[in-house]
Amino acid sequence: MALISMTGFARTQGSFGDYDWAYEVKSVNGKGLDVRSRLPYGLDSLELELRKLAANYFRRGNLQLNLQLNREQGATVLAVNEQALEAVLKIAEPLRQRLGSPPINVESLLALRGVLETTEPQEGEVALIARREALLEGAKMVFSELSDMRMQEGARIEKVISDQVSKIEELTIAARDCPGRQPQALKARFVEQIEKLLEANDALDPDRLHAEAVIISTRADVQEELDRLFAHVEAARELIASDEAVGRKLDFLAQEFNREANTLCSKASCKELSHIGLEMKTTIDQLREQVQNIE
Repeated sequence: MALISMTGFARTQGSFGDYDWAYEVKSVNGKGLDVRSRLPYGLDSLELELRKLAANYFRRGNLQLNLQLNREQGATVLAVNEQALEAVLKIAEPLRQRLGSPPINVESLLALRGVLETTEPQEGEVALIARREALLEGAKMVFSELSDMRMQEGARIEKVISDQVSKIEELTIAARDCPGRQPQALKARFVEQIEKLLEANDALDPDRLHAEAVIISTRADVQEELDRLFAHVEAARELIASDEAVGRKLDFLAQEFNREANTLCSKASCKELSHIGLEMKTTIDQLREQVQNIE
């Protein structure tokens, strides 16, 4: 199973009866799964079901879901506002009689603002349930499309992360084989440092001299760090091949990589090993940036 990204966008549209609908959903990084919906008036009750539905497709990510719902213009009906009509007649009829005007025609009355209204026909319970189910099916479509896009993006990121892990492994091998870590080179540096100690204080007793040599040797030994780096590389590859959501585990592993690289730099006994450590830190920083996008 490929890694899955938390970023993506999808849009689907369709129709049901007199209605046209369109969903848009945008996904960005998140610690958990957070779904926020912007729904038309009267459909707020869908929000909880949409959240449950999203949990079937995603494990992590901040999702913004927008739904547009429009009813066909032909579905509306005209109706007379009886209260407005009575109010107009109550004023107009006495005035007509007073002025001796001809009878008021219907066209003039209907042209008055507020007398004629457009209304939507009332839907029965069965129709409302059917429309709700159609909208939920539309949500499944847009979530499925977003899931596909996140998987495609995840496959691209997986290649980048795999390359970065391989680069860390190559640098770890280079650090292991660094000429500055060879016994002859270490011995030469030990001798040089001990000679400096003797020049500074020729009265050093053998025990003190032995202790200083042990300290110098310990500071120069990076074998434990290299062993842990190799182990982290293996663990990273196992996570990449896993069927689980491994974003958080990879993020933690990237922190462990960084910890060992920092120690490697601080213990570096030669310029070459120091340069390897710095290049490793740069690669690890790039790895951490990519891992932030993984579900």
